[in-house]
Amino acid sequence: MGRLGAAILFVLAGAMARANDEPYVGPVAQFVIAHVKPWIDDPLIVSAVKAQNAVYADLDQAAIDALDQTWRIEVESDAHPMVDRVLASPLSNFLRRKQEQSEGMITEIFVTDAKGLNVGQSDVTSDYWQGDEDKFRKSFGAGHGALFIDPPERDESTQILQCQASMTVVDETGRPIGAITVGVNLDQL
Repeated sequence: MGRLGAAILFVLAGAMARANDEPYVGPVAQFVIAHVKPWIDDPLIVSAVKAQNAVYADLDQAAIDALDQTWRIEVESDAHPMVDRVLASPLSNFLRRKQEQSEGMITEIFVTDAKGLNVGQSDVTSDYWQGDEDKFRKSFGAGHGALFIDPPERDESTQILQCQASMTVVDETGRPIGAITVGVNLDQL
């Protein structure tokens, strides 16, 4: 078993140990490891994250906040060139296909760069910057092999009980470069 396999099993073992207190953790971890982990190393994901990391390498917090504010305004308006550009990317198309192939098990997917900014997504997120949220800090921030599972929430619009599971995206050398978050439909799990 390779280094990555051992890291994932360690994360799963920790998740299973918490399952007594949080019964959703073990099944969500098993689902993500079986159905998402096999494709998060896809060259399309890795290359898109690396490309955005290069473009945004020198962004400071003020610039990140400005991008996030632009995104939030566009989500609520009729004109949304920034949102449209992200949704039209090859990575977003790939993520939509993965969501469709899950037959309702995956409710959303988004990939972020090393700063926590969206690179691609299956559906529009309410904000562009995820870097201040646990889903980013406890996956990307925890390093290679990390898996973080948020508590379940019922989506107000769909009434689906779901939770988000986030994992670190790594480059070919195993260095963390971003994160992926997948919404898991607990009603179907």
